[in-house]
Amino acid sequence: MGNYNWIAKVKKNVHSITKDFIFLKISCGILYFCFKSNFMSIEVHAISKNYGAQKALDQVSFTIQKGEIVGFLGPNGAGKSTLMKILTTYLSADEGTASVNGFDVSTQQKSVQQSIGYLPEHNPLYLDLYVREYLEFNASVYHVSANRIDEVILLTGLTSEQHKKIGQLSKGYRQRVGLANALLHNPDVLILDEPTTGLDPNQLVEIRNVIRNVGKDKTVFLSTHIMQEVEAICDRVIIIDHGKIVTDKKIDRLTSVSQEQIIDVEFDRTVTSELVRSISGLASAVHVGENLWELNFDSDQDMRPVVFDFARENGLKTLQLNLKNKNLESLFREVTKQ
Repeated sequence: MGNYNWIAKVKKNVHSITKDFIFLKISCGILYFCFKSNFMSIEVHAISKNYGAQKALDQVSFTIQKGEIVGFLGPNGAGKSTLMKILTTYLSADEGTASVNGFDVSTQQKSVQQSIGYLPEHNPLYLDLYVREYLEFNASVYHVSANRIDEVILLTGLTSEQHKKIGQLSKGYRQRVGLANALLHNPDVLILDEPTTGLDPNQLVEIRNVIRNVGKDKTVFLSTHIMQEVEAICDRVIIIDHGKIVTDKKIDRLTSVSQEQIIDVEFDRTVTSELVRSISGLASAVHVGENLWELNFDSDQDMRPVVFDFARENGLKTLQLNLKNKNLESLFREVTKQ
């Protein structure tokens, strides 16, 4: 909250803004400047939102630093799109505060909108317009030059498609057009809601590469259901469930901070849960199906010999016995299970 309070005190004295600096009016006409990197790109504090009796967001708080690529995960209906709509000023929160690039989403909506590039879940496009024509139309709204249109067309790989009608494009290329439009005014922050929904594997890789490239000098906040996507391009993951943040971790610390290990074992016949729970050192067990079990241990020792000895002592054979690393998928299932 310290950073947010400081921003609230000085933003009323903002004189002008450039790509890297914010100039502040002090006394006697003197201007001082500070690096924009001193600001959190996104700051959310105790945000709540209700739809009637349903609580979509419940006291959500987090901050995202400039230059981070953050994946936003959660089951359907967890509150992902609602929060993104609040950050883009499309919706208002019932409680709490949020800022983007130091601008309050409630009181400085125009400044927020100028600071972000937004790709909503259902990408709104004019299908009868040609790609370049569509981008030229939006460029006139943003008051950006024709050179910028050429830049985003090249950046998003639309050079060969720019003279086609949007309605003739594949789903993957339509997503590229949406990204190009979001990038037109060269925003500091990109908010992408399910940017790879409905893409085939090849299209998914292409869009993922585009996001990774544009994220080199921007802050990216994206929601997705694809765990591999987050692991491939994100620095950090925030998981939300039933409107509350349940996990906020750096991707590279998913395995290093935990001693938990997961072992998949398949026995040659049915085993009761009571018998499985007798395995020494077992933290939890999930009956995956048939004779297959997922066993969780809180230990830095390889527990496969323990499982093998358990099987032998109980007259069982192990058809498979695999040690799995702690990964994003297992973490997601763990923190969002009912």
